[in-house]
Amino acid sequence: MAERRRIRSFEWSTALIAAFSLAAAAIVYVRDGTDKLVAILSNDIWLFTGMLPKMLAGCLIAAFVTRLLPREVVARVVGTESGLLGLLVASVMGAVLPGGPLTIYPVAGAFLVLGADVGTAIAFITAWNLLGYNRALIWELPFFGPEFVGWRIMIALPLPIVGGLLARAASRAIAARWGGEP
Repeated sequence: MAERRRIRSFEWSTALIAAFSLAAAAIVYVRDGTDKLVAILSNDIWLFTGMLPKMLAGCLIAAFVTRLLPREVVARVVGTESGLLGLLVASVMGAVLPGGPLTIYPVAGAFLVLGADVGTAIAFITAWNLLGYNRALIWELPFFGPEFVGWRIMIALPLPIVGGLLARAASRAIAARWGGEP
């Protein structure tokens, strides 16, 4: 059984976001006073409590996916050696899975834990962003019509595959330069 990647709860990106948030809070406090700062923080707390159930559901889905899907199957279908077929499978999955980023990103992370390669994870997320049927049916068709949506999808269709191939090439180059697994 392959060793699982260690997930850190605090990284440099978190520190950077925290520093920007504190700096912005200090500026608001100095410029607008305590009342405005408290209003912003209370609105953010309501936003966070509204998002918390969705975040929990996304993380639970990801955790259950890692337990339900056999690692060997995932590695074979969307792993490093899966080739273009793996990128195509990941693209189709990304295009058809509904949900927002709080669901999709944990699922992509779960696939990485199960043995998917970085190229298929990129293809999955890119397809979800560019080809997701939910967005096309609910938002784009009513506003822009079928001709616009058809052209947009046709133009975007190869991009998840291209993104996946570029991610695989970058991963191999990084592994070759600094060692390790691609």
